[in-house]
Amino acid sequence: MNAPSLTVTALAGVPTVAAGADLAGIAIAGIATSGIELRDGDILVFAQKVVSKAEGRRVKLAGVTPSARAVELGRQADKDPRIVELILSETVEVLRCRPGAIIVEDRRGMVMAHAGIDASNVEGDSGEESVLLLPADPDASAARIRDDIRARVGKTIGVIINDSFGRAWRLGTVGTAIGVAGMPGLLDLRGKPDRTGRLLQTSELGVADEAAAAASLMMGQANEGRPIVHMRGFPYPMTDGSAAELVRPRQMDLFR
Repeated sequence: MNAPSLTVTALAGVPTVAAGADLAGIAIAGIATSGIELRDGDILVFAQKVVSKAEGRRVKLAGVTPSARAVELGRQADKDPRIVELILSETVEVLRCRPGAIIVEDRRGMVMAHAGIDASNVEGDSGEESVLLLPADPDASAARIRDDIRARVGKTIGVIINDSFGRAWRLGTVGTAIGVAGMPGLLDLRGKPDRTGRLLQTSELGVADEAAAAASLMMGQANEGRPIVHMRGFPYPMTDGSAAELVRPRQMDLFR
């Protein structure tokens, strides 16, 4: 029996993405340029930045007026108060604030630094400072891309929108699924036997996060310009899940 394998390929020829860009069309063209024949069960992983850019989530800082709270938090965190104002606009609750970091629960339920707002690799007009907000509904964004690709090429695939998250207990950022469609976000193995027949008690796998982290190795984190990754060989059933499955319910959060 053949051993299972996973192939992870950054698509070639992906152009700079602007507001209104056709991400499904760009991915289909990149698949062809890369010499890949798309199959049912494949996964496409999109960097959050290209999805945010396509959805017009770029904000010019010149048009942002910070509130008194944003000014104070900006002073505590040593952050531009205009960016802090945008963080607050995307935030349900500020959880921690220290020099260099504002940790929040965002409007999508995710706990993260700065509500995911980022200025790296964000092209401004005429030198204007700009930042990108996360997609308003990343699961819905993933589903639209999945449905558009299926309508055009007749293949049923999974889609992940991938962002880089820090972690509370370990150094370094890791690719994390903030949007999922066409595949599970969380896989519950509780009640299934292990190799000795013992029933698993606590095994819930963040399989979409694992796939996102694998894709991040090919995307890179700086100026690589590889924002879409093709993945083949995902070793679990392709049930239709979401990234929302991965958000820990507040009542289970031991640190709040």
